[in-house]
Amino acid sequence: MNCELIKRNPRAASVALAVVVAIVATALETFRLRYANYLVFTDSTLDFWNGVSPYTQRFVDDHGRFFLYTPVFSVLYLPFALLPKWLGPFVWNLTNVALFTTAVFTLPSRYDAWKVRIYLFLLLILEQSVFCFQFNIVVAYVFLFAYSLMERGKSGWAVLLIMVSATTKVYGVVQLLLLFCYPKVWRNLCLAVVAGLALLCLPALKVGLAGLLPCYMDWWEMLSQHQSAATFASLLYAWPLCYLLDHYRLVQIVTVAVVIAIFFLRHKRWNDFTWRATVLAVLMGWIIVFGDSSETHTYIISLAGYMLWYSLQERHTVLDRVLLWGMLIFFGVIPIDALVPSKVHHLVNDAWFVNVYLYAIAWCRMLWCMASQPLNPSTPKPFKK
Repeated sequence: MNCELIKRNPRAASVALAVVVAIVATALETFRLRYANYLVFTDSTLDFWNGVSPYTQRFVDDHGRFFLYTPVFSVLYLPFALLPKWLGPFVWNLTNVALFTTAVFTLPSRYDAWKVRIYLFLLLILEQSVFCFQFNIVVAYVFLFAYSLMERGKSGWAVLLIMVSATTKVYGVVQLLLLFCYPKVWRNLCLAVVAGLALLCLPALKVGLAGLLPCYMDWWEMLSQHQSAATFASLLYAWPLCYLLDHYRLVQIVTVAVVIAIFFLRHKRWNDFTWRATVLAVLMGWIIVFGDSSETHTYIISLAGYMLWYSLQERHTVLDRVLLWGMLIFFGVIPIDALVPSKVHHLVNDAWFVNVYLYAIAWCRMLWCMASQPLNPSTPKPFKK
């Protein structure tokens, strides 16, 4: 790639790099028939529409992994599932790269000076997610799109996106807390309830209203089995905190209660742009670092939130810089087998949980800022109430 072109238009160059790598990665995995996640998404969707439950041990045995998404996912994913299996992976990955890219570069104008750096910081973990045909890219860009829409006064569309995320993979529901920072909060919360119920009823197009509850019960039972089947990349599995795993729901309830309590205790800061971004970053981090089924590429969600926070700080401490570069190395570089031997990744991340602890420290730093930083009257308020 021409160096002069990169200097003139770093945004176009970074996006071009992302697209080229995404095409190559998709081609390599598709033509080698190593696109297992894509097949899970596609086969589970086709099974659902053929009247076969994907939430069974037989499906796990056939595909070597669990299908963990809600029946709503099987409705919304149908256009991709109907594509030929040589074409669908490319459409899926390139659509997600395009939407993720758009989400970053349409962030509010306060991020203009940082958008390219945010994108480049996330590029390595983005490509890891592309390589594995992950759904976490979707969750990440829905968070970013919904945030940008709320900041621009389009909270109705933001709520709809949040509920699409929440009813396919429950992570997105935590973003509803931010609605209290914007006008017409109760209208928007009611809209969330209506949109959520409507989305949850979509599988009735196939199973009928009487079949909805059994369908969701099968999904919930599969979630419970999945949680106990493996070790994941979160604090709940990292030594010595892994001893809390038997009480993981209590840990999740207590930690999110702390975040919510701080949020309402600091209600005077709801008009502070930087503080709202900090809350979003804390929420995007909490769902992963305290998750009971987080994987390394899932951290594209939490790292996107972290970069929202980092880019708005007036001053970066030595700790901030160490954490930033540490997470780039341990989440971005080390998991890539072509760059670092897989044994190193398995040792430092899978056995020692270095990446998880690095992010956990960063999350605590953001939570501290959320709880303690004074109001900055120079930051822009949300759209006029």
